[in-house]
Amino acid sequence: MLSWLTNAWRVPELRRRVLFTAAMLAVYRFGSWIPAPGIDQAAIQNYFNGAGGGGVLNLLNLFSGSALSRFSLFALGIMPYVTASIILQLLTVVVPTLERLQKEGEAGYAKITQYTRYLTIALAAAQSLGYAFLFKRQGALPNVNAGKMVIIVLTLTCGTAVLMWIGEQITKRGVGNGISLLIFASILAYAPTGISAWINGSTTERLFFPLVALAVVVAVVFVQEGQRRIPVQYARRQLGNRQTTGGSTYMPLRVNMAGVIPVIFAAAILALPSTVASFVPAWNNWVTVNFNFTSWPYLLTEAILIVVFTYFYTSVQFNPVDQADNLRKYNGYIPGIRPGPPTAAYLDRVLQRLTLPGSLFLAVVAVAPSIFIAYFGFSQATSRALGGTSVLIVVGVALDTMRQMESQMMMRHYEGFLR
Repeated sequence: MLSWLTNAWRVPELRRRVLFTAAMLAVYRFGSWIPAPGIDQAAIQNYFNGAGGGGVLNLLNLFSGSALSRFSLFALGIMPYVTASIILQLLTVVVPTLERLQKEGEAGYAKITQYTRYLTIALAAAQSLGYAFLFKRQGALPNVNAGKMVIIVLTLTCGTAVLMWIGEQITKRGVGNGISLLIFASILAYAPTGISAWINGSTTERLFFPLVALAVVVAVVFVQEGQRRIPVQYARRQLGNRQTTGGSTYMPLRVNMAGVIPVIFAAAILALPSTVASFVPAWNNWVTVNFNFTSWPYLLTEAILIVVFTYFYTSVQFNPVDQADNLRKYNGYIPGIRPGPPTAAYLDRVLQRLTLPGSLFLAVVAVAPSIFIAYFGFSQATSRALGGTSVLIVVGVALDTMRQMESQMMMRHYEGFLR
């Protein structure tokens, strides 16, 4: 590995990309410590250390790299952009205009990206306004009038716009996917809190948590890299005066094609009751009993939602009918399967069988931290910072970044790292 890193550093273009990515991530972490104007950080910290330190706010604070608990410039993190991207992906299935844009190639994707930016700004403004009202109602933002509220909303919205630009610049001029790397950096920034809680935790936690964490990492790598390779054969075609030679390849279908998106969907849905209860105090007791993140009704609901959303998002990302049409268009076929509808039915059957273990794996990974908190004496900070969802995101982003660096190295005839 050391020789691979040395060879990577010797490539001027790759070295510039790595340094640019590191500089952008440093800017992101610096902005996460600068408080928004008119904020009493002591009151915010007291709120998170007390009633606001659990549930969905703790999860959102994890994805922002503790910037939300400081109410800094980047308190919203990059999650509004992620939410906007998911919404646009789902709308392409039901809105014919967006579906046509998606099939137009680069020009269509550019327009969809522009729509995603507009929706990100709208979501960031709404989310920052909701946070401001929530914290003001809970007494975490004392002496905040209407003028200061507008400044806070504008500041947090602009911070999200800056993060969106940073993510796009990393994707264009750096290494890896910029949005994923920002979430990656946020989780790693929260990791010292989890390590400190583990060191100061109980004897059982100090003894068994490393074993559990290692098992989760191995399982995540195994499932993330798992795929079903469907053989594809291409026949010879006559193009003008020349004849193309046929060949054989394969179509890779991943076990976990949806990634961590179903977990985010489920967390967003389950956050609604707590959010509504914060504005309706009469519902607090009922929500606390039935939507406590360590209760069995909550865990079962979360697992079921993750399985449902995994099937749904996988069907959005991979359309067997379109894949079968593309194979027939380029004179390709699956050996033993007739082109057209039989190929689409075969791909759909294989996809359904692959999605089941992938969805169950996501449900177990998402629910495991809460189970360890409730029944094995693990602290909440340790399980959230170093738990299954965090490991799933970190390992997935790390593998994707390594693949991109691997491709850069192979272009220059260096021996890679992933074998």
